[in-house]
Amino acid sequence: MEINLIACPIKKPQHGNFLWHVPHSILVTCLLMLVIYSGALYADNNARFTNTDTKSTSPLNKGTVEYYKSDNITNQIPYFDNRFRIDSELDEITMIFYRKSGSRPVILVRPDGSKIRVNGFDVEKVQWYDDRTFDMIKIKKPMVGPWQAIGDILPESQILVVSDVKIAVEPLPDIIFSGETLKVTGRLFNGEQAIASPHFKEVVKLDVNFYSTNNSAYENFGADAIKITSFRDDGRGLDEYVNDNVFTGEFVMKFSPGEWQPVYLVKLPMATRELRQENILLHKTPITIEVDVSNTPDESHIMNLVIDPTLVDENSLVFQGKITFPDRQIEPFSILEGKGSKRTEDITYTEPGIYRINVSAFGQTRTGREFRLVVPEVTFNVEATDLVPNVLGLDNEGSTSEEEKAQALAEALEQERIAALAAQQQAQKEKKAQTLIIIVAGNTLIIVLALAAFLFMRKKKAKS
Repeated sequence: MEINLIACPIKKPQHGNFLWHVPHSILVTCLLMLVIYSGALYADNNARFTNTDTKSTSPLNKGTVEYYKSDNITNQIPYFDNRFRIDSELDEITMIFYRKSGSRPVILVRPDGSKIRVNGFDVEKVQWYDDRTFDMIKIKKPMVGPWQAIGDILPESQILVVSDVKIAVEPLPDIIFSGETLKVTGRLFNGEQAIASPHFKEVVKLDVNFYSTNNSAYENFGADAIKITSFRDDGRGLDEYVNDNVFTGEFVMKFSPGEWQPVYLVKLPMATRELRQENILLHKTPITIEVDVSNTPDESHIMNLVIDPTLVDENSLVFQGKITFPDRQIEPFSILEGKGSKRTEDITYTEPGIYRINVSAFGQTRTGREFRLVVPEVTFNVEATDLVPNVLGLDNEGSTSEEEKAQALAEALEQERIAALAAQQQAQKEKKAQTLIIIVAGNTLIIVLALAAFLFMRKKKAKS
């Protein structure tokens, strides 16, 4: 500490006196200046001490409070760093302590030195939820003063004082189609303050449910509630960055069109909050699939994608899909060009059976919003009876009557039945023959063993 001396004017002694005579006004002035300087010096030192003390016992309010950070000089015991102060304004407090995965629950030390443990607390005043990675503790009328938390609490962690956790999400689009996939983002708030702790996702679960408004004018009248998705902040799926505190939901609107109400649920171990948005109208898929089925191998099937231009820009649409043939072979296709309300694609005729068509569409609504959706799967069946004349070697140009076709089919079926019966009889004969062989072999073995035993006993008797 640097000390500056203060110079005061004085009079020289007269007549050789060794005592100096100081005027009264000058002496008072010097004393006042010395008192003021000493007070300032004391205030500065006191302020420094007070700031250090305040940092070590930060009061808990309705936000978040960082733990006291040790400087390895003022405090040599690490677990004493996890201290905080509860003020008299809190009648009830809910705190979350993040700790190392799999570690034991924390121990709370009250200002009077008494402890609160997970297996020992007043159930009327304390609620405790312990998980693999955190403890959530609710205390009614907590003791005022400095508290301490002892345990494997994560470095740079914070005490999160839970007041009213809620989610804020962007509103859903005005025009939504059945089969569409939406990306919706949201943020969590504790009261009016955004939650910035990346550990909080271990504590909370965010679900989205859609409830039918039971409006008889729509197809979803009387439908059950549907769970759409859970928000995530893990950098997977549609979520862009892990632990950026922006939660992302992938809404797959693959359910009945109609009037629905979205409800966002914030689930905590000790409480559940919900956010209800305004009702939305889920429109029918604006694309339908029609197929012109071919009955001859020489002609392809024709797939027609029919577009309803009421809510979408039909010229903006492109398609990607796949055809699954009866033998389960898959052939992808894409339609990148075309205008108007119709697109066509040829489907190769391979054989009789069930064909499956799966199509995804990408385009813009009339309002300019980009969308992507999955068109409901369409199947069609090519009957084998349509090819009976060719199978039986008859012409296919109308020279064979329907009665002849039916008679030829009946004869073919009868021949197949006779062949199957003959095969069955032959199998039974072979089975009987195998059974007989097994019986003969078994009996022969028994006779041989009996004969061997008889000869052995006879020989042994002769020796004796």
